Amino acid sequence: MALDRSFYARPTVEVARALLGKVIRHARASARIVEVEAYLGANDPAAHSYRGLTPRTRVIFGPPGHAYVYLIYGMHHCLNIVAEPAGVAGCVLIRAVEPLRGIAAPSNGPGKLTRALGITLAHYGADLTRGPLTVHEPSAAETFAIAVSPRIGITQASDLPLRFFIAGNPFVSRSPARPLAQGKGPWKPEDV
Repeated sequence: MALDRSFYARPTVEVARALLGKVIRHARASARIVEVEAYLGANDPAAHSYRGLTPRTRVIFGPPGHAYVYLIYGMHHCLNIVAEPAGVAGCVLIRAVEPLRGIAAPSNGPGKLTRALGITLAHYGADLTRGPLTVHEPSAAETFAIAVSPRIGITQASDLPLRFFIAGNPFVSRSPARPLAQGKGPWKPEDV
């Protein structure tokens, strides 16, 4: 079964960390989420929703558990998952996945993973709790260390430690020379 809406109706950083190790499925393909970035809405100048509600960002302000897909550089789709209760902006960029089934293309980057999974702008607003694009618990529980670093490829708020990834996973898009932190403990927004 797909994760239910309550999984996503939490603070963005909690959802980002909890998405690591989960399985994303689209059509016949599936992959394990190994790297994410949190975008904190009105409190985060790097977030698309920072300036408020627009036609492009409307899904980010809606109910949690929906897909926010956008095009970057005119050629790469990026998949974000909406977090927070309805009316509060927050989303999690899926940066890299580990192929499990039906994926032959590289998936170690936001544009690569959407290409590998066949995710396009047509998935904007898709309900991830049901339908062809969903997120699930893995079939077997796995223990892993979570590494933290600043987000990649942004200019504003680029020093915030809001990138989370499975330490040592070979499918992570880019490993920093030295992660800021590792561990399984809870992340508190006030630590940012």
